[in-house]
Amino acid sequence: MRDYEPAMSFDEDAAAWYATATRGDEAPATELLAGLAGDGPVLELAIGTGRLALPLAARGLHVDGIDVAAPMLDRLRAHPGAAGMHLVHGDMTELPFEERYRLVFVAWNSFFNLLTQDAQVRCFESVAERLADDGVFALECFVPRDIPVGGYVEPDAVELGGAQIGVWKHDPVAQVIEGQHIWMGTGGITVNPIVQRYAWPAELDLMARLAGLRLVERWEDWERRTFTGSSKSHVSVYSRA
Repeated sequence: MRDYEPAMSFDEDAAAWYATATRGDEAPATELLAGLAGDGPVLELAIGTGRLALPLAARGLHVDGIDVAAPMLDRLRAHPGAAGMHLVHGDMTELPFEERYRLVFVAWNSFFNLLTQDAQVRCFESVAERLADDGVFALECFVPRDIPVGGYVEPDAVELGGAQIGVWKHDPVAQVIEGQHIWMGTGGITVNPIVQRYAWPAELDLMARLAGLRLVERWEDWERRTFTGSSKSHVSVYSRA
């Protein structure tokens, strides 16, 4: 998508939506992450409006975060639960924090917002530099199976006031998905672009190895269901090799 930058996907309107959005997995995600964090501290990459950071902070953990989108961080900073968080507006390939973290994590496929393999490798390297000796790095990502090659359209939402469709283009060689969420309603038409460069679990494991990390756990989801050949998502945990 020509001239696309990841921050374009997370403008003021998107931030307003994310501030109230839930996936239904917040409780098990928070439970698993808190268990990995121990006494903390915690660093969230693509922290957004704090869907997971805020409940972790409510448990008494110190949480810091980075996000490429200023509107998302503005929403988070306005929340009383964000007091004391060190929040950085920036690219998660570079982590300008002095702390060493017991847990670094990135959720909801946000790791794939890094649009090249080099950027994704740099992220792993930066995380390794910020991990405490006994720290772990956790990622939640989709498994890129059964994605149609070429172009395709799918319904996202149908409501009384309108409908949203996703229009997608998939390049399996580059491992890139480009798309638009298009809302058509009584107020007109709005679009929200998204581009992601996906990676298979084995590729992520190799990136970890290059950064001096190794896979220690992999589940299908935050509820620790067994990861299998038919799993559509995974939560992977890496520690120092």
